[in-house]
Amino acid sequence: MNIIDDRLPVWVALSEFYLDTELQEKDYDFIYRQLKDSGKSIKELKTIDLYEVFPALQANLNSVVGEWAGFDEQWLAKVCAENYRKRNNPIFRLIVTLRNKRYYWMRRDHWKVIEERFASGS
Repeated sequence: MNIIDDRLPVWVALSEFYLDTELQEKDYDFIYRQLKDSGKSIKELKTIDLYEVFPALQANLNSVVGEWAGFDEQWLAKVCAENYRKRNNPIFRLIVTLRNKRYYWMRRDHWKVIEERFASGS
């Protein structure tokens, strides 16, 4: 299995955190199922979010006319795969970490919901 096949469902699910919409219960159900089905731990998923999805989509959180309908999967796969390849670069990691310190609050509540679902198994 290549990296895109392995990660695309996770990238798509996590991309929901970056839409310019209020997530509903059905959205969290979808996100949780995709993340749970990946077989990855919360720690792994948060790392994927931080170094692969966040750098690609963070700007949408700041946009006055942000994307609200969903991101094109081919584009998402391309940019997240590029970030995957850069994830161990120290300069990339530093820049992403600094940006995350400023913007994590915008998706913190989403992660709380997902962590609670993982903890309860539902």
